Amino acid sequence: MAKTSKQDDVLEPLDEKVSDDSSSSEARSIEIPHTLSVRQLADLLQVSAVEIIKQLMRNDIMANINQSIDYESASTVAVGFGYKAHLKPRTSQGLTSTISEAKRRRQLQDKELGGLKPRPPVVTVMGHVNHGKTRLLDAIRQTNVMDTEAGGITQHIGAYQVDVDGQKITFLDTPGHEAFTAMRARGAQVTDVTILVVAADDGVMPQTLEAIDHARAAGVPIVVAINKIDKPEANPELVKQQLSDAGLLIEEWGGDVVCVSISAKEKTGISALLENLMVVAEMEDLKADPSQSAAGTVIEANLDKTKGPLATVLVHTGTLRISDTIVVGTTWGRVKAMFNDMGRRVRKAEPAAPVVFLGLNSVPQVGDALTAVGSERQARALVEKRQSEMQQEASLAPKSVSLSRLFDQISAGQVKELNVILKTDVQGSIEPIRSSLEQLGAEEIQVRVIHSDSGNITENDVMLAIASKGLIIGFNTGCEPGAQRLAEVEGVSIRHYDVIYNLVDDVSKALKGMLEPSYVEVIDGRAEVRATFTAGKKGQVAGVYVTEGKISRGASVRVKRGDQIVCESIVSSLRRFKDDVVEVVTGYECGVGIQDFSEFEVGDVLEFYSTKKAD
Repeated sequence: MAKTSKQDDVLEPLDEKVSDDSSSSEARSIEIPHTLSVRQLADLLQVSAVEIIKQLMRNDIMANINQSIDYESASTVAVGFGYKAHLKPRTSQGLTSTISEAKRRRQLQDKELGGLKPRPPVVTVMGHVNHGKTRLLDAIRQTNVMDTEAGGITQHIGAYQVDVDGQKITFLDTPGHEAFTAMRARGAQVTDVTILVVAADDGVMPQTLEAIDHARAAGVPIVVAINKIDKPEANPELVKQQLSDAGLLIEEWGGDVVCVSISAKEKTGISALLENLMVVAEMEDLKADPSQSAAGTVIEANLDKTKGPLATVLVHTGTLRISDTIVVGTTWGRVKAMFNDMGRRVRKAEPAAPVVFLGLNSVPQVGDALTAVGSERQARALVEKRQSEMQQEASLAPKSVSLSRLFDQISAGQVKELNVILKTDVQGSIEPIRSSLEQLGAEEIQVRVIHSDSGNITENDVMLAIASKGLIIGFNTGCEPGAQRLAEVEGVSIRHYDVIYNLVDDVSKALKGMLEPSYVEVIDGRAEVRATFTAGKKGQVAGVYVTEGKISRGASVRVKRGDQIVCESIVSSLRRFKDDVVEVVTGYECGVGIQDFSEFEVGDVLEFYSTKKAD
């Protein structure tokens, strides 16, 4: 009872305040969405969250600051604070006026800019494996793409153009965000909008979070499609909460991210998704000049046994035609034939159209830029220029930022923000490290953690670092061999720490140009012990097979037995057959002697390493 009376004491002054506000001024009109959090309602009404909670309690509603409430409850509170509440229309309502306004704006710009005309949006479908990305595209195209996929999982990049109420949309069906990021890493920004597919019965998964981070890093608007709502165990509201926790607040909850519930299997909600997709595309105001020479990006390439090099290209601007002389990356040729996504021959491809063509001298790289030129002479000259530029970039320009060069790069104006990919041993370490790093930003440079997760550093982390020109920080976690090799080839900086203070201190010093050089370990090679031999007074030597890299006499080596390190020393002898050798490379067998160690066992792994100055 004492608790109740105390509560009444707290609430009584609020009633006086509300009545005063209501009587002293005319009710102001305000739009409230179907659902929103207590914090969002407080911001909307320009009062403290504590006052909102008190008023809700007065109406027998117990809610904390992050809890969502419905329109009815929110409107009651708003009325109490002197507002006249109205239900905010959903995105799908009022589409006609929104599109009309965008069209009017587009027509005015067309008059000013001459040749620029609206082009179809290019949409990438991303999400966790088996959440229904390909089935969604299948439902949109009304064809049976999935029957051609092994096990129903996408095996290659496909580009498809569909007609939606007289307007075209180009869809990229990728095997995940890896391909999306690989193209960005090569400088190809091909996507205008991303559809994030999340299964209603499975929720937000690790690959979902990665896809969100990759789309954000690319600066691409996201449209969420909550799929599989036909399943009995579907829980769309939980998915919305998980998306909110991931920093993706949907419109229904007061955010700005469009979200549509669908069933790709039952083909329900597809029209609403496309409708919303067109609205987002209209807001992007996408234009291109089809009268120019063609320019585009390669999104798939392969060597056909009968047709020769084939490339799938997405045209960005201009029009690609049969017989055009083109340069693609560092190869060139003449367009001999073109096919659309249905396999039909076409004579031209306009902006945002995907086509497969043949006629190149060699197979290009995914992400290579296509440019149409006037003659073979121009093509050869452009190829030579690009090759020269690539060699200069490789020798001069750093491919990504590094802590050791950061201050110089800031001073030279090369870096405006430090993008960090953070990997930790446990999830609990992420937030304090992220918070500490982001507080280090200054006027000259902002520190931005664009992706964070627990677990080892992977090749996908390195690809994101390449695409965003960022660096990778590992806290109490390892690095997969493939990721280490890719980072070395691409010049991506990976820093390892086991104390948060040291991590934050190093980044802080790097921003101020005070960081002392440090040294990192580089794995030069690995070998597996296949047999052991007695070598007189030297004891045992190991007969090994080099599985990766190379091994050298005098190199540092550690002997690993399972997860344990049983010895760290140096290579004292290296022999092939009866000859002493300086080094042995991948795929060869040899005999290895290690200083002060002879207790080899078959199955041991020898890891050969060196140290170098960290980037």
